[in-house]
Order: sequence, then structure tokens, then C-alpha cells
Amino acid sequence: MELPTQTFRVTRADLVRYAGASGDFNPIHWSDRIATAVGLPGVISHGMFTMALVGRAVTTWAGAADAVVDFGVRFTRPVVVPDDDEGTEIEVAAVVKEVTEAGLTRLDVTATCRGEKVLSQARATVRTPR
Repeated sequence: MELPTQTFRVTRADLVRYAGASGDFNPIHWSDRIATAVGLPGVISHGMFTMALVGRAVTTWAGAADAVVDFGVRFTRPVVVPDDDEGTEIEVAAVVKEVTEAGLTRLDVTATCRGEKVLSQARATVRTPR
């Protein structure tokens, strides 16, 4: 069973707010000059910010944050965030892989940006909604 896709917009302003909250002021998250100098295609989202957006989708599907039992991802491709008012979008989808007798639902999660997967091995286990 497929769960409804959720879409999250990411702008440079979001990256600035996340940097302030996380303390991660690495210039690859705000300076095109530095990002391209180190071989990136441009400014990229913080990996943990991307993961947090995917986690938000999982909690929405689960119905509550405390229903999430396990959640993990691997980062495969950076989320490039252009310097404009539109930013970019991350689309998060999931498929129910198993519902256990113990009342747990295992999800395989997919996150894409501009049609490309940005995470691999993204999985979550949530308490099955009653």
C-alpha cells in the first residue's frame, strides 16, 4: 500500500534558519562560491534538515511523533537549493512493507528532488494506527 506523497519546499531562508538552530554554519549551505569551489553544483541543504523533513512526513503518516519507533536513512545525493524565491522541493513517498502482529508498520520511504532520489535505505517503523 502506498501512502500519500508529501511535498516540502526548501529555500535559502530555510537553510539560514536551520543553520541558526543547528549551529551548522558550513558555507556550503549558504555560499555558492564556496560550494562550487569544493565541487558541489551549488548551495546544498543540510543533510539533517533533509532527514528532518522526511521525518516530518513519517510522523504525519504515523499520526503522532511518539508513534515513530525507528527511522534511518543514507544520504545519496545533495539537495541543491537555488538562490531565488522558489527554492526547490523534496517529495516524500512511502510504501507499507509489513504490518507485524506486534502492531508495528514498516515503511520503505523515498525522497526525491527534481526527480532524483536523495536518500537510500530510508526506512521507518511506526506503531500501527488503531
